[in-house]
Amino acid sequence: VQLQASGGGLVQAGGSLRLSCVVSGLPLDQYAIGWFRQAPEKEREGVSCISSGGGRTIYEDHVTSRFTISKDNVMNTVWLQMSSLKPDDTAVYHCAAGIFPHEFGSCSPKDFGSWGQGTQVTVSS
Repeated sequence: VQLQASGGGLVQAGGSLRLSCVVSGLPLDQYAIGWFRQAPEKEREGVSCISSGGGRTIYEDHVTSRFTISKDNVMNTVWLQMSSLKPDDTAVYHCAAGIFPHEFGSCSPKDFGSWGQGTQVTVSS
């Protein structure tokens, strides 16, 4: 299983970035995908997650109305469109896959078992 995140970079406050997560080695239409981030000396936190079929999304309060998650199971890719970025959004962003045998309803890192390397997002003030 591989999850390859990319698209990070340096951007000014108010700017936008689009992160991509290319997934291989697992049937993406059976897995939920989440974006998580970790800033220096802070715990990893959820950002946004999307269900296996793509029909349900979860956004954490700190990104609601600014970020949009989307998924294409044919292209095996999940995107995170980030707008109105703030310096507090600075972190390493990771994508991860999780399987929810019953109902998708979590964007907690503990519920996602397969992780890729992260991509650095830096927002300057």
